[in-house]
Amino acid sequence: MNIAYLCTSKKEITNYIPINMKKFILGVLALASAWSSAWAAEKSFTSPDGKLTVVVDDANGAATYRVNLGTTEFLGRSPLGLKTNMGDYTQGLTLAGCEVKEVKESYDLRNIKQSHVDYEATEAVCSFEQQGRKVIDVIFRVSNRDVAYRYRILPQRDTKVCVVNEEASGFQLPEGTTTFMCPQSRPMGGFARTSPSYETSYTDDDQMGKNGYGEGYSFPCLFHLGDKGWVLISETGVDGSYVASRLLNVNGGLYKIGFPQQGECNGWGSTSASVGLPSETPWRTITLGTTLAPIVETTVPFDLVEQKYKASQEYIYGKGSWSWIIGMDNSCNFDEQKRYIDFSAAMGYQTVLIDAFWDKQIGYEKIAELAAYGKTKGVGLFLWYNSNGTWNDAPQTPIGKMDKSRERRAEMAWMKSVGIRGIKVDFFGGDKQNMMQLYEDILSDANDFGILCIFHGCTLPRGWEKMYPNYAASEAVLASENLHFGQGSCDAEAHNATLHAFIRNTVGSMDFGGSTLNKYYDANNRRGTHRVTSDVYALATAVLFQSAVQHFALAPNNLTDAPAWAIDFMKNVPTTWDEVKFIDGYPGKYVIMARRTGNKWFIVGVNAQDETLKKNIDLSMFDKNAELQVYSDDAELNGSVSTVKAKKQITVTIPKNGGLVIVNK
Repeated sequence: MNIAYLCTSKKEITNYIPINMKKFILGVLALASAWSSAWAAEKSFTSPDGKLTVVVDDANGAATYRVNLGTTEFLGRSPLGLKTNMGDYTQGLTLAGCEVKEVKESYDLRNIKQSHVDYEATEAVCSFEQQGRKVIDVIFRVSNRDVAYRYRILPQRDTKVCVVNEEASGFQLPEGTTTFMCPQSRPMGGFARTSPSYETSYTDDDQMGKNGYGEGYSFPCLFHLGDKGWVLISETGVDGSYVASRLLNVNGGLYKIGFPQQGECNGWGSTSASVGLPSETPWRTITLGTTLAPIVETTVPFDLVEQKYKASQEYIYGKGSWSWIIGMDNSCNFDEQKRYIDFSAAMGYQTVLIDAFWDKQIGYEKIAELAAYGKTKGVGLFLWYNSNGTWNDAPQTPIGKMDKSRERRAEMAWMKSVGIRGIKVDFFGGDKQNMMQLYEDILSDANDFGILCIFHGCTLPRGWEKMYPNYAASEAVLASENLHFGQGSCDAEAHNATLHAFIRNTVGSMDFGGSTLNKYYDANNRRGTHRVTSDVYALATAVLFQSAVQHFALAPNNLTDAPAWAIDFMKNVPTTWDEVKFIDGYPGKYVIMARRTGNKWFIVGVNAQDETLKKNIDLSMFDKNAELQVYSDDAELNGSVSTVKAKKQITVTIPKNGGLVIVNK
């Protein structure tokens, strides 16, 4: 036989041989293919408690993984790999082996969810070769409630840089799974062409196989596997060295990582990621459990990242007031902001946030005067800025101060000179690498001048509480401004709250700007959109929505027109926590959870269902016979507070749009 035949295709071979022999050879080839797949390399590793198992293989030259919790498959065979301008690392791959080790780390993080974390995980570095040459490592971390992975891209010959055009990274959910996800907006839409800004409504218990508005879904994404349990998919560790991603449906239950849309940032920048080699990508995170407890309590966004620079000072978190949510743009004047400084001082709050147009309606000299006045009251100022350079039409000012280094640092030097505490930067352009670099540049420059940063009209924070010590919070949610703008948002307020607790707020600080005690979103408290939730609900969400810096939607008139017990609670509610615990709930229906600071526990709940919720709550977290304050609503949403002695459990009721708070004195 001519040896050249050995290198030809199956079709070419069969052209030269009799029909019977063709059938024989085709059968042998099929058997060989099946034999090859059966003998594909496969490696498995487990979580420290042995309950979570990840299996990696290279069947048919494709890298895949699957995830089991106990004996139950939570993720089926899911694709891995990258497509770069250096090579296609999604096919022709061979699993060369996995190096497995234990990881044990401890860290403190005072600005999100859990102040001290003892992290344990199994790390497996799985190396893949292509044509006998090592091309990528897939680095897995498996803790007792999370699976995470990222890629290490290796240099090839003399190539030291590359462009990552696409990830094959996927997640195969079981048939029958339902979804709780936020559709990604198309770029250059919405108000003043400022989308995407992670501000669309979640769909509840929706079927798989959809792609939102056609552009996939914003992270994080929650999946209900029926009786099996729950899966939350997100990412962490994104900075200026990569793009931020979304989740795209491929078909049925298969979802994959999607890079930014071309039209983001008004077309400026690439949808790909340009990296130096060797390079490690952000982490893809999968939190899973038979209940929602692992979802609510996970610390995986922070477990996997490191602090990028030292804090220039010890930053002050805490509570503040904010006139814009009630009074809108007209409230941004010297006299009203001075009144809000007095209000914050009366509440014992640390700050006042002065929103858009302050440069025109108050002016730099008068802002300096307000900052000096606030200092005499123990109240610092946050100032609003437009991020924009060329990526939207938003007219709000100051503008052109945050997008370029020279102007930004000059502005921050002025802020430091007059004692500004922090900034709120709004209207970012998307998730491309150039925009991720802008976030990082703003944060690092602000740290040089001792300034805290809040972002609005923005992307999801991805581990930033740990990565950037002067990062405070991000919006990235359909937040309180929509309660002012439309009655529909007011009517859906409790429903949305029961979603945020299980989705958006599980992975990072959420600057919602809520907890109003006004009956109406109006400076006179007599007209406009009206609140359908109770005062106790407002107190509960002050705990439920977590952010180290909270600018509440309270107003000076609340000192006299709101219940004294509500004002007293809002004076003393913390914004930083030591621990979080899931108690009960279902997304879109109700939630009951607890947060701890020191030896003080706050159990809070809200209900969005038509029927009154009745539950027995375990009180074992409290000392026996401890005095508890219980804030609750009657059927008409009239709130009250009572004092009871702690016992093993308590039976509570929460009406629709009502709330619950239990706290030890």
